Amino acid sequence: MSVVDTIKEQIENNAILLYMKGTPRFPQCGFSSRAVEAVMSCGERFAFVNILENPDIRAELPKYANWPTFPQLWINGELVGGCDIICEMAATGELKEMIAAAAQASGDDA
Repeated sequence: MSVVDTIKEQIENNAILLYMKGTPRFPQCGFSSRAVEAVMSCGERFAFVNILENPDIRAELPKYANWPTFPQLWINGELVGGCDIICEMAATGELKEMIAAAAQASGDDA
C-alpha cells in the first residue's frame, strides 16, 4: 500500500483525526499542544497520528492535503485546518459542534 493510500485509509476510517507532532499526552510542539487541547476539550474520542514516528506521512500529507503545516485536523474526511483555525473554532464553539456531530454519526455506524 502506498503512503497516499495509507493516508486516505486513515482519513476514511476515522471520523475525527488529528495529525500532530507527538501524542495527545505528550505533544512535541506548541502548535500540536494547543490543537490537541482544543480537540480534547470537546469531550469526544478521536484518532491521532504522530507524524514524528511516521516520516513518510509527514512528507506526503502536506501534498495530499494541500496544507503545508502540522497539526492537521480532519473531520468526516474533510480538512478542517491547522492550529490557528482549530483554536478559533474552539473559541466560538463551532469545533465542539462539528466534533460532536462527527462522533455521533460515527457512533451510529457501529
